[in-house]
Amino acid sequence: MTTPENTPAVAVQTINRGLPAGKMPELRMMPAPSDANVYGDVFGGWIMAQVDIAGSLPATRRANGRVATISVNSFVFKNPVFVGDLLSFYADIVRVGNTSITVNVEVYAERNRLQADTVKVTEATLSYVATDSDRKPRKVPPIETLLHP
Repeated sequence: MTTPENTPAVAVQTINRGLPAGKMPELRMMPAPSDANVYGDVFGGWIMAQVDIAGSLPATRRANGRVATISVNSFVFKNPVFVGDLLSFYADIVRVGNTSITVNVEVYAERNRLQADTVKVTEATLSYVATDSDRKPRKVPPIETLLHP
């Protein structure tokens, strides 16, 4: 039996081929038939919703609370997404303002459940605003206060 301890290095490289090295996805999803048209192509709106969720996760952590999407700065569909693709959403904060947080999201599809066939399907940049309990903008706390409670 092969365990992680005795898995050959070649097998581990094959598993990660095509995905960003050294990064963990914020979200992983597999679109269902209800997320696609009759030809099996996944709706762009479904992908956009998942990208928004993935981008909001690091923004929420950085804001230390509630955030709201305020803009989609760019959104590019690079390759189609099909029912059965395993999608990995990677999100990185690229800018922090007084009340806003801008996040880049990249989406990769592992085709046919074969991890060796991986393609980048989408990239987007979204901005979020930190909000208070009344859903009004609030300042993003300094990073030092989040690191040292």
